[in-house]
Amino acid sequence: MKTKFIIGLLALAFAYGCTAKKAAASDSVAVAAEPVKEKLVITREVLAEGKSLYGMNCAKCHELFNPNSFTPQEWTPIVLRMQKKAKISDEQREKIYAYLTTPQM
Repeated sequence: MKTKFIIGLLALAFAYGCTAKKAAASDSVAVAAEPVKEKLVITREVLAEGKSLYGMNCAKCHELFNPNSFTPQEWTPIVLRMQKKAKISDEQREKIYAYLTTPQM
């Protein structure tokens, strides 16, 4: 009887622990899905710098995606999430985002 009771408590504790983690994960997703707020004047120089930053920072960890692989709306949370991992500034993030989402001139 005690064994069943202890197993039941452990199962409840495990379920509670998993539920708390899911809530925390969904909070972080909501933060990462914020739109890119800063406005940047897009010039050829900005796009060239964005391309360079994209290559130097993103290729360290994974293969580079074609900018046309995602829509601007899909790129937003990706770039915001990767900014933290690549440890780049907001300005650098905006230039990379501009490169990824602007049709090439």
